[in-house]
Amino acid sequence: MISFRKCNIAASVASLVLMATTAFAGPTWTFGPDDEGLLKLDYKGQFQLDYRDTGSGSGGDDDTMEFNFRRNRIALMGAYGNLGIYAQTEYTEDVNVGPFTVSDGSSNTFQMLDAQIRYKFNDAFRVRAGKFKYNLTRENLEACEKPLTLDRSVLIRAPYVSTRDKGVAVWGNLFNDIFQYRLDVMNGRTDSVSAPDSNFRYSGRAHVTFLDGEKGYGYKGTYMGKKKVITLGAAYSVEQDVAYADCTNETGAVDYKAWTVDLFAEYPIEGIGTFTLSTAYVDYDLDDAYQGADPDSGVIGVNGEKNGGYTKVAYMLPELPLQFFFRAENWSLVELDGVYDQEIDWYGGGFNYYFRGQNLKLTVEYSAVEFDTESSNYEDFDSLTAQLQVVF
Repeated sequence: MISFRKCNIAASVASLVLMATTAFAGPTWTFGPDDEGLLKLDYKGQFQLDYRDTGSGSGGDDDTMEFNFRRNRIALMGAYGNLGIYAQTEYTEDVNVGPFTVSDGSSNTFQMLDAQIRYKFNDAFRVRAGKFKYNLTRENLEACEKPLTLDRSVLIRAPYVSTRDKGVAVWGNLFNDIFQYRLDVMNGRTDSVSAPDSNFRYSGRAHVTFLDGEKGYGYKGTYMGKKKVITLGAAYSVEQDVAYADCTNETGAVDYKAWTVDLFAEYPIEGIGTFTLSTAYVDYDLDDAYQGADPDSGVIGVNGEKNGGYTKVAYMLPELPLQFFFRAENWSLVELDGVYDQEIDWYGGGFNYYFRGQNLKLTVEYSAVEFDTESSNYEDFDSLTAQLQVVF
């Protein structure tokens, strides 16, 4: 049975490779005097073959395999002078293999993932308004189509928000682009019925960057040997009265606070290859609300109060667009599925093969997840994912 499964996986991965032929950049239109205006339309797809060593059968202990999209998006970018727009939609359909569990996957989701207006006064002061990634962890701010490993950590998300939020941010580069600051005010928790009060979430992030440096709003997980970069970043975020420690009596209002530090370094050496290191630590604090008499469900679980981080390393060959990577994560959750002080270790390794840079890429990653204490819904598991990425 195991051999049959492996043959199926190998055949399916081969089919993904055969699909990797030719990709082209999306259409671009210019308009206005001297063609100063610009519009660009992209399709961004990440088509996956997922294997999980559990989740199926009457007891949920049999292997599970699935073809599906991790990301399936259409993006429109526009610019005219100092004014810019960016809008992106996403559609997901019947996903069975989730980050921790396997489900029937009977839900479909279509959403406006990003919708933002951008204005650049100068390099030191720019404004972004709408729906976009908030300024906390580096890995969440890395472009989804330009990661170092298969994907960002499933535990990196902040409480009560997704990877994006709605609000306003100002940011800019100073001191010959060595220093970058970001300040934003976002909605934070929007559940006005369950939350003690309606308050905005405030975040600030800064980094210092050396050698070729990082000057943009979105980071990259790798520059594929095209840049020499060392960046050290830190951020802090706060939202008052975000949840109750005792929902029944609506008492014990608690605040949300988070901080993070991160280091990214990538250095190509001619004739030898490119070496990459990325590491971060983040702490999400909800004033120990989980110890209350009837804590809000959002203060516990995967996206509740926790701390932890990741370390990623990679090596890319000098003459072949093949990049090997390894990642290790450790997280401490205050409570998960009835287990207090739960520890999760996540290890993954694999490779990226860049047929046409990030526009056409094959990624294969094997990962193993271990819980310090297994529970009825969270048990150790292994996964194998092959992903074909196309930006067209």
